[in-house]
Parts: sequence; structure tokens; C-alpha cells
Amino acid sequence: MSEATPGRAAGTSRSRRGGATIEQVARAAGVSRQTVSNTLNFPERVRPDTLARVHAAIEELGYRPDESARALRTGERRTFAYLAPVDDPHDPNPLMGGFLEALVDAAGAEGYRVLLFRPPPGTTDPRSAVDDLIAARQVDGFVIADVLADDVRVRHLAQAGVPFVSFGRTGADEPQNWVDIDNAAAMGTVAAHLAERGHRRVGYLGPAETGPTAGTPATARTAPAEGAAELPWLTARRRGLSDAATALGLELTTALATVAPVDAARALLSGRRRATALVAASDLLALAAYEAVWAEGLTVGRDVAVVGFHDLPFGRVLQPPLSSVRLPLRGIASALVRGLLAQVRGGEPSGGVLLPAELLIRASSGG
Repeated sequence: MSEATPGRAAGTSRSRRGGATIEQVARAAGVSRQTVSNTLNFPERVRPDTLARVHAAIEELGYRPDESARALRTGERRTFAYLAPVDDPHDPNPLMGGFLEALVDAAGAEGYRVLLFRPPPGTTDPRSAVDDLIAARQVDGFVIADVLADDVRVRHLAQAGVPFVSFGRTGADEPQNWVDIDNAAAMGTVAAHLAERGHRRVGYLGPAETGPTAGTPATARTAPAEGAAELPWLTARRRGLSDAATALGLELTTALATVAPVDAARALLSGRRRATALVAASDLLALAAYEAVWAEGLTVGRDVAVVGFHDLPFGRVLQPPLSSVRLPLRGIASALVRGLLAQVRGGEPSGGVLLPAELLIRASSGG
């Protein structure tokens, strides 16, 4: 017959990792068991000096709470669901990969995990996959990205009455639980930078890609579709640059990469009034701008300035290094998690959060 484990009282929860009980933490900190529970679940109810003592005892004893018991008691699963966009594993979207990294870190800092999901293979409608997670009570809330006008995901989550936030602005008559960057202001900064460098003729190189029909989740490489509209963030970038160019007295010409991006960029560099600066809607299009400049026998950074958007890692090793707009991915992720937690804990949606992006000036634009 086996002996009972010394010091283990009936019904006492022990950490699988550290072996300490909540009662031992309470004794070490000189507080009640309820105070330890409040420290873990409702820290706003505990005085700062008491919080410090309890956390010190938890760290010293290696206590880890039983998450399944906590979920039964509080109803929280400590998990957020992220509707992952479709991507090619052999050619992944580095921007959304960086966003996911930031989101996992931001959730982890609050004691939450991120569960990735998407519709079943062969389908694009995410509603059944969302409903499955809601019915199974597996997550506390949802994060969506690539938000379009009249997005079916926004409508469905709002109707389901579950906490959610979106990376990208929702419509005026939809819930305002979003975080976005100020694309227009970022392009205004780009225009001002080029004007300061003496450029008066600017070319904008945009993608031929457009968004899917309203409500279908976008991907990084969405093909044009009949009845499709320009992706909202691209609209904001184009209009922001146009408005800033007008205000600064710049001559702006736009070309869309409908066939070959390099050819579209070369068209901006032709004629007597060719552009002396090219602004690309993304860093990938900035690569086409480089090739077009070289094909015209010109030099990037000396004859033609080039500016991208997203600040992907490859741009820093180009020759010359690419000036580009960097998205505050960690700031976006932190704001999304804060907004989602506020709803999970019974608060109201805080509205939209607009964050600034940063122009990093390098040699491609004469920096």
C-alpha cells in the first residue's frame, strides 16, 4: 500500500510543475487563500504591497495555478482565437508573420494564449468555424485582420455577442472594436520627406490586386475579382499621398501594376516630365521600382528616390538600403489585446484606436 504524500491535504490543488499549493503560498505571504486567488484572478481588488508579497511567494515556491479549475470557476479559457489568413507556406507573408509574433507576445504578457483557426479546406466562409469555437467554449474572444467594408466576420461576431477586435477599421454602423495605423498620415510624411529633398514630380506605384467581394476574408495575394473593390488600407495610402502632394505642390502620377510591376514603374520614369521619386504601396513593389530604375540606366537614391511601405527585412540589405514605413506591430498587438481583455472582463468596446507609423529614412531616398 502506498503512503500518502507528506503535507498534502485532501482537496488541495498542487501545481504539476512546482508542487506548491495555494495554501502554502498564502502562508508564505501571510495572507488568506482568497487573497491569493484574487491576486491571480482579480488583481485590481488587492493592494499593491499585498500583490507584491503574494507574487514573491508564488515565484519562490514555484506555484502554478490549475488552469482547468480556474476556467471552470471564472468561465475564462485564457485563450484568444485568431482567424489566420490563408497563405503559402513556401512563400509566407512576412508582415502577417510579424503581426502574429507580436500578438502571441502581447497575449502571453496577460496570461493568454492564441489559438489559430481558419475555415475548413475548400471553403472561404469563416462563420461555421467561428460558431464551432463559440459552441465549444474554447476561447474568450476573437481577433480578425484584413477587415473589409461590410465584412461578414464583423457582422457575424457582433450578432453572436462575443468579444472581438479587428486589425483594421470597421464601418461606421458596425462595432468600433478596432486598431489600425494611420496610412494616410504615413504617406503624408513620405511626401513631406521627398519635398524636403527637392523632389517635385512623384510617381505612385500601386498593386493591381483588389479586395474580394465584401465580407470575404482578404489574403496577402488576392487576385482581382469581378466587382471587387480596392483594399481599404491601400485606398488610404493612395489618397493620403495624393492629398499631401496637392498640399505640397507636388506633381503626382499613379501607375498600377496590372501586368508587370517593373513595366508599370518604368512608365513613371518615361517622358520629359518623368518622376524623380517613386513611392511604392509595399516593399515588394519597391523591388520592382529598383529594377525599373536600373533598367532605365539610372541610380536609386541618386537619380531616383524610392520609398516603400512595411519595412520588411530584405529592404535593409538592398543596395542602397530602402527607405520605408514601419508598422508598429507590437503596439498594434498590445492595443488589440487590451481592447479584447476589456470586453472579456465585462467592459464596453473602447472604440477605434489609430496608431502612427514611422518613416525610416535610408539611402534609397537620399537619406
